[in-house]
Amino acid sequence: MSRWLRWPRTLASRLSLIFLVSLLLAHALSFSAQFYERYQSTRNTMLGNLESNVSISIAVLDRLPADERAAWLPRLEQNNYRYLLGEGEPGVPMDMNAPPVAVRPIKLAIGEDYPLTFTDIPGVRPHFQVHLKLHDGSPVTIDVTPANVPLAFWLPIVLLLQLGLLLGCTWLAVRTAISPLTRLARAVETLDPNAHATRLDESGPTEVAHAATAFNAMQERIAAYLKERMQLLAAISHDLQTPITRMKLRAEFMDESAEKEKLSQDLGEIEHLVREGVAYARSVHGASEANCRIDLDSFLDSLVFDYQDTGQDVQLEGKHGVVLDSRPHALRRILVNLLDNALKFSGAAQLLVAPTADGRVSIKVLDRGPGIPEDDLAQVMKPFYRVESSRNRSTGGTGLGLAIAQQLAQATGGTLTLRNREGGGLEAELTLPLPPRQ
Repeated sequence: MSRWLRWPRTLASRLSLIFLVSLLLAHALSFSAQFYERYQSTRNTMLGNLESNVSISIAVLDRLPADERAAWLPRLEQNNYRYLLGEGEPGVPMDMNAPPVAVRPIKLAIGEDYPLTFTDIPGVRPHFQVHLKLHDGSPVTIDVTPANVPLAFWLPIVLLLQLGLLLGCTWLAVRTAISPLTRLARAVETLDPNAHATRLDESGPTEVAHAATAFNAMQERIAAYLKERMQLLAAISHDLQTPITRMKLRAEFMDESAEKEKLSQDLGEIEHLVREGVAYARSVHGASEANCRIDLDSFLDSLVFDYQDTGQDVQLEGKHGVVLDSRPHALRRILVNLLDNALKFSGAAQLLVAPTADGRVSIKVLDRGPGIPEDDLAQVMKPFYRVESSRNRSTGGTGLGLAIAQQLAQATGGTLTLRNREGGGLEAELTLPLPPRQ
């Protein structure tokens, strides 16, 4: 099937097509019925007038003196037929099996009193003539030029106005039907449990109000569910702190042995995992942190100096000179997680700041480590996912660092992208929106 004949894909185009085609068909049927009725009425009137006029006109000509008949011809002439004194034009005999509609009323009017002969006259404008002789033997010809039913000049204008009205009504109906679905789709796309939920307007038709009410209730249930899970995780982590601390104290009083060292290491890993779990739970609700203005260059300088003060090889390149309206703690946690990963796997990290083509600011964390397999680039953003098959926490960590960075990036309105560098290493790019120009 041609692509022009395919069923439309969008609901708006489908409804528009259905409404417009159905209205046009109904309008065409109504116009056809009205036009046919008008045609029949006009034709019957014209044929009735023809019968009456021919009967009267021939009677007048028959009773007039021969020398006065020529003066009366203009008075008896009509739009579609006229009277001629004489034999008329040469033509061909008319096929009386399918005569024009005007033949019958002429026969009814004068056919009983005068012998009639019908001939067709071909030419640019075909017509026919009726030949007869008056009682004194004088020939008379009725020249009939069939004409179409007249069309009022205002009728095309009315049709165009009606077509415009149909298009306007179709557009209004489709917009009224689609607008609630568009608002609902936009609300679903922007649904963010981390941010303050925006309630849909619950006014309008019953079906629209019911859908908006159900969506608002769903938002509230999701927010309550996440809040409950966060509170549960926070409570568990808080309760675990005490027994972990007691176990670490008891381990300190144990005699030096391999078991003590292993126990202390295990307790440290448990404590680290609990802290990372709490950090991830808080990152899901990172939107709760208030925004404030940040001088990006000063912020990054401070972060890099902190690493350099501890002997870490972290370098900063590029300046932007922009003041962001963002969440400083969330932004710092994102960059710290990315830099820690780069230092862990390569021993050095590089921060690169530059504007993007779409009017945002890009902060890249570059390293020359082993990188990440292409199939795992999307998976490492998931919680507790680690690339190492050994599951060694000394190299793989808890699997929450990048997940936390991803959650916080979304909470700050940014995006986090990972890609492997040419020549080896990983590039983690954080893009942030710039404040609107004043």
